Amino acid sequence: MTERTNEIGKTAERPLLDHLNELIARARRALISLVVAFVIFFFFEVKEVSFLGFNFPILYPDLFNSIASDFIRLFIHTELPPQIQLLNLNPFDTLFSAAYVAFFLSMFIALPVIVHEIWGFVSPGLYENEKKMAKLVILPAFILFAAGSSFSYFIIIPVMMKFVLIYTTSLGVEPTLSLRAFISTVMSLMLTVGVAFEYPLVMSILTLGGIVKASSWRKNWRYGVLGAFIIAWFISPGTTGGVIETTIGVTLSTLYFVGVIAAYFAERRRK
Repeated sequence: MTERTNEIGKTAERPLLDHLNELIARARRALISLVVAFVIFFFFEVKEVSFLGFNFPILYPDLFNSIASDFIRLFIHTELPPQIQLLNLNPFDTLFSAAYVAFFLSMFIALPVIVHEIWGFVSPGLYENEKKMAKLVILPAFILFAAGSSFSYFIIIPVMMKFVLIYTTSLGVEPTLSLRAFISTVMSLMLTVGVAFEYPLVMSILTLGGIVKASSWRKNWRYGVLGAFIIAWFISPGTTGGVIETTIGVTLSTLYFVGVIAAYFAERRRK
């Protein structure tokens, strides 16, 4: 009796152990892809070498001219007004700034691998309609995040920096800024605005899953607009006297109405 009980216990534990081992293996692969991408962006630069009259790009180890450092220089030249002087307040601010940029880029590059590993672990337990829903979500989620990050980079951050310059000089204060604070602001805004742009996709998923009707989104549009401005208030740096908050709020409100239209399409597809 005891032997049979032990045998049943072992067979019952095997599936759980198999799932845990699979989860650990997939998490390890995702982490390795993230670490490899981070090392490349943080420690290597792209150089061109000539061979038989052709130029080939190669990765060359150079901490001082790494890919992350090149992106920092790009941010400084494109996002920062020339009148604002950057300062290195702490000894390792430059390294921390490069690490922020390298981590953001590595997350972006390793995202397909991470999504693939998550999908490989989750998909066997999903129904066929849930698999179809997940596949429909992945590409729009990526596009919306890229659109939000681009919106932050090309519109929000330049406007914010110009406002900071104008307000600082009006007070008779020398316009200076910490390098680490500048890079951290750029990275956090690109990340948070990119996530906030998933607004219409979340609405479509809730409708496609039968949780919220498309007509409910349309009837309660006032709450949607209010929610858009609340999100804008949370993710905004709060240094522009309401300019950035209003810009993000209006943009997210527009995305809400896009989400209403997308919800009707999702409801029709569900039926």
